Formats: sequence, C-alpha cells, structure tokens
Amino acid sequence: MFTEPKEDRRRVERRHSDRRLLRCEREIQAATRITSALFEHLALDELVVRALQIAIEVVNAECGSILLADPPSEQLIFHHSIGASSVPSGAAISWNEGLAGTVFQSGDPIVIADAQKDPRHLESIDQLTGYRTRDLITLPLKRWEGDPIGVLQVMNRREGLLNGEDLAILTIVSAITASSIEQARLFQEAKLAEVARLLGDISHDIKNLLMPVVCGTDLLQSDLHDLLGEALKHEDKQAKERFDRCQDVIQMVDNSTRRIQDRVKEIADCVKGLSTPLAFAPCRLDRIVKEVVETLHWWADQKGVSIRTSGLEQAPEIVADERRLFNALYNLVNNAIPEVPKGGTVTIAAKEEPVGVSIHITVADTGKGMPPEIRDALFTSATTSSKRGGTGLGTKIVKDVVDAHNGKISVESEVGIGTTFHVFLPLRPLKPLQS
Repeated sequence: MFTEPKEDRRRVERRHSDRRLLRCEREIQAATRITSALFEHLALDELVVRALQIAIEVVNAECGSILLADPPSEQLIFHHSIGASSVPSGAAISWNEGLAGTVFQSGDPIVIADAQKDPRHLESIDQLTGYRTRDLITLPLKRWEGDPIGVLQVMNRREGLLNGEDLAILTIVSAITASSIEQARLFQEAKLAEVARLLGDISHDIKNLLMPVVCGTDLLQSDLHDLLGEALKHEDKQAKERFDRCQDVIQMVDNSTRRIQDRVKEIADCVKGLSTPLAFAPCRLDRIVKEVVETLHWWADQKGVSIRTSGLEQAPEIVADERRLFNALYNLVNNAIPEVPKGGTVTIAAKEEPVGVSIHITVADTGKGMPPEIRDALFTSATTSSKRGGTGLGTKIVKDVVDAHNGKISVESEVGIGTTFHVFLPLRPLKPLQS
C-alpha cells in the first residue's frame, strides 16, 4: 500500500493554506475598497457606477452590469453597464427572464463557465451590444438578509474563467453595494419627504400672498367697467381700446396666479406620488401653448432665447385635461431654455398625425443636447437629472401627464445639435385614467 510521505502532505497543506490566505486577503481588500468608495457617495447613480467599477476590477473581468428591479413593470432595468458589453441605460428585461431573472427570483448566485451552452442566457443582449459572453457570474443585490433589489453581473474574466473564489469576493461586494443603494434610497426619500413638507408650507404662503392680488384685480375690473361707461358717455373713442388693453393685463394676472398655484400643487403631488383626478374637456392646443409662451417669454428674453410656434392654429381640438397639459408643456419648454445658448430657439409645433387619431406635438431646441446614457434613460426608472442637484421631477411630471392621456412620449437628442421631444396624444382619450 502506497503512503504519501509526510513532507509531501505538509507541502499540499501549505499550498491549501496559502490559497485560503490569498483568498481571504482578496476578500478583505475588496470589502475595504467597496466600503471606502461607496460611503463617499450618497447619489444613487454615482454609487452604482463606482460599485460596478470595483466589481469588475476585483475579479479582473472585461465588463459588467447592474440591473435594478422596477416593481410596477416587473422588469429589471439596466441602471449602468461598463466595458465592451455596454448595454444602454434604461434597457429592460422581464424579471422572470434570462440568468438575471433566474437569480433575481431565487436569490441565489450563478456561476456559468460557458454562457453559450446555457439555455437561460439571453442571446438578444449579446446581439444588442455586438459582444459575445463567455463566462459570467450573476449575483442578487441584497443585504445579508432580505429580498433582492436587483442583480449584479460580471462577464469574461481576462485570464482563465470566473470561478467560486471570484463569487465569494463578489458576494461581499454585492452585499455592501445593496446596503449602500438602500441607504441612498432612504436618504433620497427623506429629502423628498422634507421637500413635500416645505412645498405644503410654501403653497399655503403663496395662496395667502396671492389673495390680495386676486381681490385687487377683481376690484380693478369693476372700477374699469364704471370708468368705461362714463367715458363712452363722453364719446371718448380711445376708452374702449384702453379698456381692452387693461382687460388683457388683468386676465394675464388672473391666469398667472392660477398657474402658480397649480404649478406648486403639481410639484408637491409628484413628490408625494399623488395626482388630482383628471378633468377631461374639449380644449385648443394653440391657446394652451399661448399661455405657456406668455408665462416663459420674460425668462427666455433674459437668456436671449426665442420661443417659436408652428402649425398650432391648424391643430384640431382635443379632449384633455387642460391644466395638466399646460404643466407638461411648461416643463418641456422651461427645461429647454437654460440648455439653449444665446441666439438659439425653442420651437413648439403640432400636427394631426395620424389624421383623425392623434395630435403630434414637438418641442425642439437648438441647445447642447444630451449624451446617450441620459437620453436613453430619460423616461425610465433610471431617470436622473443632468443638472447638478436636480431632482428629475420635471421629467416625471411630463411622463405622468402623457401616460394619463393614453399618450406616448419619446426624445431625440444629439450632443452639440439639440433635443426634440415627440408627444403623441389621442384626439379623444380611450377612457379617463387616474395617474
């Protein structure tokens, strides 16, 4: 019977011990890196990018993605992707689909040595990116205990294949990442709750401050009627013209006070995730746009930006909630103005398309445009504001309004060229929706 020499056994044990020590060292280094990096960031988008970078680096992989769950749509949204297999931000798959869906549902990680032989691998993602996935690890993003909030995927180890040791290291990275994402979300929710409280106070103050203006315009209108009557008795030919001019000013003041109150309420409702019931009625788009232009032209003039319109007079009457449609168009134009250099334009146009079915509204600017990652994620749960400190509420308000009207919205944008929003609204809504 062959007996292994004691010296050989010791060498084997030392090798195993060295490998365990090396693995522990890699795990400690990964935990240190991810902890120090993530807790420097409270912005969710920055946090996700940094976590993914570290995950790819610690296992020497070529690329990776973080997908976060969107419960309303039951989808996994590509929040960020790095490397040769860069999936566009906002791309989505069903959370029951593919390896990512399998891991999300089970909560258990998967190590695959050859993705092309696994029937769960989504070939459509490789086709989308033009990249061939070989080996990969998919892990649930969850705290030590709890349900997954998404998944982390890394692909194609640069040397050798991704293995169990890499999984152990990534398990630490994913757990700390998930906790940090939850922390960032809680921080964001706390900020929004404070904003909602402040908006409630501001709304009350604005209402009180505007009350004298409203009462004053009512009194002024009554006095103007009396003065007009006296002037007409004395055959003052200019009296009617002046009266009409004053009436226009009074109407503008009335509209502005109402819009201010509506605007503050809309923002507060958006923060709270609420909205008032829709009030569908026949309305004219040209009149709504006219009020938007009148409200914003002072600021546009200060910025040296022209607001133009096209085809609005020929646009058909539609059935819509006029107040909320005003807010949607206001947000699109209001967001465009600061992005347009002096001498540029913002153009609001409309036409019946398809005829008898819907109205196609465009808001186009000659501004600086958006990079693809911002553009592609604009109307998804991965939406972020491109403005420092921005909340993205304006975009959410627009999307909510369009959805409430059974409409569709899309965006075209090219850096250095400009941005065009396309809004399709049915001429008659299929049914009143409550968003």
